[in-house]
Amino acid sequence: MVKRALTEKRPWLFASIAVAIAYFFLKDTAIGGTWLILLKGSAAGLLAVYALQRHNSIDAKILAIVMLLSAAGDMLIELDLIWGGIAFFLSHLAAIALYLKNRRHNPAKSQMFAALALLALAPLVSWLVSHDPGIAIYGLALGGMAATAWLSRFSRYRVGVGAIVFVVSDWLIFAGVGNSGLPGWSANLVWPLYYLGQFLIATGVIQTLRKELPSAG
Repeated sequence: MVKRALTEKRPWLFASIAVAIAYFFLKDTAIGGTWLILLKGSAAGLLAVYALQRHNSIDAKILAIVMLLSAAGDMLIELDLIWGGIAFFLSHLAAIALYLKNRRHNPAKSQMFAALALLALAPLVSWLVSHDPGIAIYGLALGGMAATAWLSRFSRYRVGVGAIVFVVSDWLIFAGVGNSGLPGWSANLVWPLYYLGQFLIATGVIQTLRKELPSAG
């Protein structure tokens, strides 16, 4: 019943989940090449379509841009780490713009402290596990995205947590770049954590927008 409701009411979200699962199980098989790269990019790309289909506000359009830039990053990173990083850097800037546009008024001191911790820890840990200055700079945008998500008016249990999960997935990638000695199985967590983060962000933002202005959906 739940699956049927998802496919009928949110087909693009269902398609995104299906593609993400398919990529996870096919990424180490012989399929490889262009088709696998396109499959990988489709997961976030379909979240962009979901955002546009579920709400027609400016915020939903910005969210779609975030997801489309992420989709570009997912594909480009398979070809070149730097170009993929640039796409994700731009995605984080777009996300920061969305969250600042929807910042929470009068956040508690504990929430401010958590946001500052995210802002500081993201680039610091990125540097410590990779020893790469470029990755540390990228970490500033990553931390800014997570910090502003935490201070936004969107659900912290979805958007805030999703942003943190995204950060952790990136740290695992950077640890691989820096040969930090993590167990080999940790690499298998990167994609599930990344997609879970994006899923929580996309559905969390749209959920808030639809509660406030359902007629715009």
